[in-house]
Amino acid sequence: MNIVLFQPEIPANTGNIGRTCVATDTKLHLIEPLGFRLNEKEIKRAGMDYWEHLDVTRYVNFEDFLEKNPNAKIWMATTKAKHVYTDVSYGPDDFIMFGKESAGIPEEILVEHEETCIRIPMLEKIRSLNLSNSVAIVLYEALRQNQFSDMQLEGELHRLQWKE
Repeated sequence: MNIVLFQPEIPANTGNIGRTCVATDTKLHLIEPLGFRLNEKEIKRAGMDYWEHLDVTRYVNFEDFLEKNPNAKIWMATTKAKHVYTDVSYGPDDFIMFGKESAGIPEEILVEHEETCIRIPMLEKIRSLNLSNSVAIVLYEALRQNQFSDMQLEGELHRLQWKE
């Protein structure tokens, strides 16, 4: 699975998303310009000590991303979409793209990908959800549809044992 962030602006969001990507063996793709430097302490604080395990690639712009990922199936998460994120079928190598916090994905890009635009339902009184929350919501649905491939599905207690 692949998460794409188009021009992310808030380092803590990107750090949280990076940590989620490490937890799910998901690749992170960052399309510049970024609103921060990747070595900022906010990134490391949010991603904790997991950032070094992250598979991350940076791109100069959206065209660079498309050129380096030909034939990629890209789902575009936007509040402007007609399709709900749970109503589509995700493949294990799909890309799920999210826009910058202040403006989302530019409409010029969205209109070229109308059939793969998806949305998270919410009430009209709010503009959007937090970026890192949105990534987690959609990513985990995509992973669920792919049977959480290679992921740990059971946990263990540290001091006690589960009753059988």
